[in-house]
Amino acid sequence: MSDTELVLRSTRVITPEGTRAASVAVAGGRITAVLPYEASVSGSARVEDLGDDVLLPGLVDTHVHVNDPGRTEWEGFWTATRAAAAGGITTLVDMPLNSLPPTTTVDNLRTKQEVAADKAHIDVGFWGGALPDNVKDLRPLHESGVFGFKAFLSPSGVDEFPHLDQDGLARSLAEIASFGGLLIVHAEDPHHLEAAPQQAGPRYADFLASRPRDAEDTAIAQLIAQAKRLDARVHVLHLSSSDALPLIARAKTEGVRITVETCPHYLTLTAEEVPDGASEFKCCPPIRESANQDLLWQALADGTIDCVVTDHSPSTADLKTDDFATAWGGISGLQLSLAAVWTEARKRGHSLEDVVRWMSARTSQLVGLDRKGAIEAGRDADFAVLAPDETFTVDPAALQHRNRVTAYAGKTLYGVVKSTWLRGERIVADGEFTAPKGQLLTRTP
Repeated sequence: MSDTELVLRSTRVITPEGTRAASVAVAGGRITAVLPYEASVSGSARVEDLGDDVLLPGLVDTHVHVNDPGRTEWEGFWTATRAAAAGGITTLVDMPLNSLPPTTTVDNLRTKQEVAADKAHIDVGFWGGALPDNVKDLRPLHESGVFGFKAFLSPSGVDEFPHLDQDGLARSLAEIASFGGLLIVHAEDPHHLEAAPQQAGPRYADFLASRPRDAEDTAIAQLIAQAKRLDARVHVLHLSSSDALPLIARAKTEGVRITVETCPHYLTLTAEEVPDGASEFKCCPPIRESANQDLLWQALADGTIDCVVTDHSPSTADLKTDDFATAWGGISGLQLSLAAVWTEARKRGHSLEDVVRWMSARTSQLVGLDRKGAIEAGRDADFAVLAPDETFTVDPAALQHRNRVTAYAGKTLYGVVKSTWLRGERIVADGEFTAPKGQLLTRTP
């Protein structure tokens, strides 16, 4: 302990072996040891006694649309990473759209990195994008350190990021498989979407009918077939259709290299509660019925769904009109994701250890960040300090997102983040932030 700089002591520390009273020693930004609670500390080390507040590994959110540069009026690295830090997230991976330029070439990646470098309050990595015309750019992007590649199988909503048809998917996936990369997929089939009833207006029921479950189910079945044929690694983004779960479970038992995420809004909000005209609830695929939600929770419990991420996808408030057909589809969730998931998880009999597994350990594993996602020796000293039994009522004015539009307004949630730590430095506590201390991350070769 002679070189220890900091010791965080709590009666409840979530480690890979379980929750226990412990003292966590930190030096040089890394965890050096997880010691008994009463372990002696060298005279030069600073001790922070957290009492009964829970010390958990900082969350890793691998699905965030920062939109910077190009659409910074929607969001930006400064505001997004502050919101993340306020919610106990210490690492995020930025999606290749809706920024301008999109992250589809090495030059565009460099542009994003330059913009993010001095604005990141937490650590930030980047996904690349797979488009119909950029197969030649995939390997260079991989070699430049992106964590994988995002593709849409239906229109993305922005012209600069066109979707892949099945031939395009096969070409991109074959190339990505050739260098051992990861393809992450927005899986909705365009033909099913085109065939669904399209009714403009404020009724949520009409919007829900326009994004049917079979659009997801068909696209996921096609993705599984391609991944199986090419022995490729794929990841299903923002699963909302419980009907796809048997397909996914069977693929996993057959050895298909597939992982799956869902999002806090699918786990905590239901179609039955969405008011007409309330497009702050609009996202694609959509929030579905409560019975569907129950099956998503069951799939999290049995491992069919691997992890939970926000799909934070903000816009300016004027784009959230009361017409569900034309309003921007996206939910801002960075600051509230931990509390939202924990509130529902505890009601359903899950533990904070489960939440950490879904939102930190498995997301870190997804992108190969072996220094994140757990409180154990050798990992980065990234932490959230949580009062799990305290509640707060969501006030949009208290959010750090650039545009304070939220589907959670007025909800009372369990879990108050008291402070967030990045590599052994407290970066936010009681609403007060330090200067940005985040680093830009690249995939480990």
